[in-house]
Amino acid sequence: MAQETNASLQIERLDGGCSGTCKGSVSAMEDEKDENLDNSNQLTTGKPPRNVKMVRHCSSSAFFTDFESEIAILGLVSPSSENSVFLPIFRSGSWSEKGPKQYMEDEHICVDNLHKHLVTSAELPSPGAFYGVFDGHGGTDAASFTRENILNFIVEDSQFPSGTKRAIKSAFVKTDHALADTKSIDSSSGTTVLMALILGRTMLIANAGDSRAVLGKRGRAVELSKDHKPNCSSERQRIERLGGVIYDGYLNGQLSVARALGDWHIKGSKGSKSPLSSEPELKEISLTEEDEFLILGCDGLWDVMSSQCAVTMVRKELMMHNDPERCSKALVTEALQRNTCDNLTVLVICFSPDPPPKIEIPRNHRRRSISAEGLDRLKGILNN
Repeated sequence: MAQETNASLQIERLDGGCSGTCKGSVSAMEDEKDENLDNSNQLTTGKPPRNVKMVRHCSSSAFFTDFESEIAILGLVSPSSENSVFLPIFRSGSWSEKGPKQYMEDEHICVDNLHKHLVTSAELPSPGAFYGVFDGHGGTDAASFTRENILNFIVEDSQFPSGTKRAIKSAFVKTDHALADTKSIDSSSGTTVLMALILGRTMLIANAGDSRAVLGKRGRAVELSKDHKPNCSSERQRIERLGGVIYDGYLNGQLSVARALGDWHIKGSKGSKSPLSSEPELKEISLTEEDEFLILGCDGLWDVMSSQCAVTMVRKELMMHNDPERCSKALVTEALQRNTCDNLTVLVICFSPDPPPKIEIPRNHRRRSISAEGLDRLKGILNN
């Protein structure tokens, strides 16, 4: 075709919205020209108690009303947002529940104002924030220790803040070794680590494990971390190269993750090469006005929900009540309704005090749609 086509992806909520199944339709908008759409401090450290089913970390009220509006997910970037000086304002909410498991082994931390939280002489870019989700296994020892210490290991590193990436990687190693050296911690206890460190407009995501970070960018889901599952091709190659084996998706028949801190009953002695890695993968981005919020969630959420569905739900909720804590609860509630088999911990971090703006689709465009199956085929073609 000689015509140019701008494609936008719509996620519609059917039969109750994303509390059912998120289904996609693509609207192809044809025009003679390309157009851009104009789009118009406190510390909370959460440790879910072990004797209650539902945990509330902020004030909240019951919700989950039907949504009347649609969200159009537009892959268009506003030039003004690219060139403007944007400084985020952080506010966050969290929700945890043990789900169908007997024990709650997740931990998390929310620091909306890093400067007030830290006792350091280091000159830090402003504003600053820190968030983390720690999905424990083999008890809560490793997850609790990591939540309490990993931020200190980062800021106390000699390379921080000039070499933040190196400081983060070093902090993972120090935390992992401290778990081996601390006699009170069970050697069979381990934890995944997903954290976000934000200094000014720069956001660093560090991940070791199968929790996931997803950015909401004007309604579009952008995954900022990779799930470290043993069956992932790159992880499988590394595991097998170091003498590990994978049985039915489990590393050495024991763990369903390929990277974690702790688990020294698998790693052996310090300094030895182990198929279970504690090295994080890092992702750095510069926040813009188009970046509305970040979702950090353990695998109990992502086992039953796509990243795009989660972003669509959160954006609609924020447009209704602008409360990130209630958004976290909505995702946890939805995952339980979808019969997740794991503990659940979700953090929603907003970068602005205002709710997301409504996205309008110009009416002068002709619209076409394809089925969800067709959308999957189109994604496969584009990816190849």
